[in-house]
Amino acid sequence: MADFLRITSRRRFSFYLAVLLLVAIVPSFIFSIVILKRSSDEQEQVVASLLKASTGSATRIIEREVEGMLTTLRVLSTTQSSERHDLRNLYDRASSALAGTDSNLLVIDRSHNQLFNTRVPFDTPLQKSADPKSVDEAFAKQGPLISNVFFGNTAKKWVYNVYLPVKTPNGNTDYLLTLTQDAESMAKAVNRDTLSPGWNAALIDGAGNVIVSSDTKVAAGQPFFMDIVPALQVGVGQATHDGVAYRTVTEFSLVTGWRVVAWAKMSDVDAPALWSYLWLSLGGVIFAGVALAGSAAIARILSQGVKQLARDAHLLGAGRSIPVRRHMISELEVVSSALAEAAQARAKAESEIRFLMREVAHRSKNQLTVIQSMLNQSLNAAENPADFADAFRKRITGLARSTDLMIANAAQGVDLRELAQNQLQPFIPDDPSRVRLYGPAVRLDTQVSQTLGMALHELATNATKYGALANGKGVVALDWSLTSTHLLIDWKESGADISPETLSSVRKGFGTMVLERMLGMALDAKLERDMRKDGIEWRVTIPRERLYAHLAESEE
Repeated sequence: MADFLRITSRRRFSFYLAVLLLVAIVPSFIFSIVILKRSSDEQEQVVASLLKASTGSATRIIEREVEGMLTTLRVLSTTQSSERHDLRNLYDRASSALAGTDSNLLVIDRSHNQLFNTRVPFDTPLQKSADPKSVDEAFAKQGPLISNVFFGNTAKKWVYNVYLPVKTPNGNTDYLLTLTQDAESMAKAVNRDTLSPGWNAALIDGAGNVIVSSDTKVAAGQPFFMDIVPALQVGVGQATHDGVAYRTVTEFSLVTGWRVVAWAKMSDVDAPALWSYLWLSLGGVIFAGVALAGSAAIARILSQGVKQLARDAHLLGAGRSIPVRRHMISELEVVSSALAEAAQARAKAESEIRFLMREVAHRSKNQLTVIQSMLNQSLNAAENPADFADAFRKRITGLARSTDLMIANAAQGVDLRELAQNQLQPFIPDDPSRVRLYGPAVRLDTQVSQTLGMALHELATNATKYGALANGKGVVALDWSLTSTHLLIDWKESGADISPETLSSVRKGFGTMVLERMLGMALDAKLERDMRKDGIEWRVTIPRERLYAHLAESEE
């Protein structure tokens, strides 16, 4: 069957080269489309985020404006009681305070009468309020109220009011202090310059009517032309009007009950991506045609060097050296150079394997020496076979964890923090804050990490038996730091309950032997021990050059 397929599938080199080019081009083209789609989606998300930020900024501008108006009303409401009925005095005070602003003050009684309006002189006859519904709501609420947009009788334009009921000395709410502004004064909140191209924004009141818009076709005082208002839809969304799809971004103001809506036609938003897809498709077709046309010519030139490369590959498989050969195509020459380098690399790899085998034998002997030392110490310290088995098993486990780190980081060395976490993990109590590690990143030679790992294991074992981890409150702090010449390690226990009898009876165990003998003798370390009632403290000073000896040898 295989021979049949091989015979029936025989084609010229140019055919397979063309297939190879198509295999390379088509996935790349599909991948490019996927990347373009993701890029378009991400760009759309960025635009949406910017628009949400813009609508959020507009909402904050509106709320600051309204809160400023409320603050102004509260200041004006603090007028002395004798002056509250002096409307002329209040008119003059308000006219002076509001000069140069977009606001005007009105005083409205319960019958909807305007007692005065700073838009006009004091004695000008005034009509009743054009917003009686909001006036009644403000009196009923007995608190501040922001109106929807309405057409003002005095201003003769679309306005909105901020009402504040004011109580008289007898405790009755007789009138409303009212600040009014033209709706167009909010145009700064929907400035088109802050929006992306093709986008518009409008400020909509609680009834769904437009207060102000960046689009001149969307008039103030009229219902917003899309159905998303006053529906409770906030954030990015979509809407349709007269068969046209729109992308929308909506933000709601809790202070005013209004919302800011930004919108753009979906066709305008998606147009850049559609053009990108069109150009990508056209470019892919052109590129595929050029590639297929050139495949035949390239196949002729390639076939001349293929046989020679095949012979060189056979020599490589036989383990023989290969010279660098000249070819008409530089890429084939690169392949020939690669085959020659591969032959050299194979010879080098065989030498490295032999070296690694010697290194494995050397490290195995070191491990056996360490295990023998642990065996002797565990045997001498054990009172019965069960204690010996438990102590020896735990020490073997600690050695295994250090060995795992050595194998995983043979070339780079073992990180001191990772070593400490690995060795102390089995001893950490339910409250992990009782074991604290502080220090910079330090890479250790594998032999150094093995010795330190054993020492940390023994110190943690001692702390668990009769030190800081033997009760529910003790703390172990392991600190280390680097100077220009030394590594400084400080193991400090605090909060331990150690009786004087225990202090006098504690003898040097395997952990103490590791610190004093192996660290001191093998690493030229200087050690200090401070035994206190609430715990033991070890201070170890190791020369920096002893930390990296084997690392330097492995790099060479």
